[in-house]
Amino acid sequence: MATAIDERALEEQVYDLIVRASTDLPEDVVRAMKEARSHEKDGTSAKNVFGMLLQNVDLAREAKTPICQDTGTNIYHVHYPAGTSTLQLRKVIKRATERATKDSILRPNAVDPITGKNSGNNLGTENPFFHFEEWEDDALEIKLMLKGGGCENVSGQYKLPDSSLDAGRDLNGVYKTIIDAVNNAQGLGCAPGIIGAGVGGDRATSHLTAKKQLFRKLDDDNPDAELAKMEKRLYKDLNSLGIGPMGFGGKTTVLGVKLGTAHRVPASYFVSIAYMCWAYRRHSLTLKNGEVIYD
Repeated sequence: MATAIDERALEEQVYDLIVRASTDLPEDVVRAMKEARSHEKDGTSAKNVFGMLLQNVDLAREAKTPICQDTGTNIYHVHYPAGTSTLQLRKVIKRATERATKDSILRPNAVDPITGKNSGNNLGTENPFFHFEEWEDDALEIKLMLKGGGCENVSGQYKLPDSSLDAGRDLNGVYKTIIDAVNNAQGLGCAPGIIGAGVGGDRATSHLTAKKQLFRKLDDDNPDAELAKMEKRLYKDLNSLGIGPMGFGGKTTVLGVKLGTAHRVPASYFVSIAYMCWAYRRHSLTLKNGEVIYD
């Protein structure tokens, strides 16, 4: 694609992306929730909760209103071709964000940590959050995730070894930290949750690696065989905890587990857990050869 950006057209496309993310749950997530509901016993709180959640999804989609009142932090991961101006992309995305807030597609969520003042338009320092990566593809890809405060509050980070968990610096130690994190969250993260975990890196890159996993589809396969095996093991064992949707008990505590890694220095071994709530709001748009593709 040409490196020049049609700002007016892109602003409309990003605005549409925000509307989709806020009001329309991805199909892989809806399928997983319906499958989970089918495994719960009739008349149980778990079955009833899933029914209400899915009804909420349908109503939000039909009325184009936010799935959850907390439209969360706006997290963008952008892949762009050489020569594209990231300053220009920031400007366009911020304008679309401000419009979406004015139209009540997004709730004003950007609060100054010192003064306590809400900017009123979702714009502020590090808000929205941007992660830009140049790639060799001749296309622009913009991924958006809306991550609510409740699930962010039960996210966390561990430093291995951890004597309290008898967790060493290996995959078994990683396993123990993730089990501990989800067990401690109980229903506070608006379960059933989706777990993104970053293994390694420094404190910052470990958290970033964890959140990047949440852009993956629930039904994808990890290309690393060991991580794929661990994801399946954790999915099975976390769902045996009995926490269930919203903490009311049941067979489904998580809808998926996604692991990623980052090289670390020998002295440090971090495991970061990015907990996502059932309102797993993520969508993307890709611009290539004049075509716009939403996913």
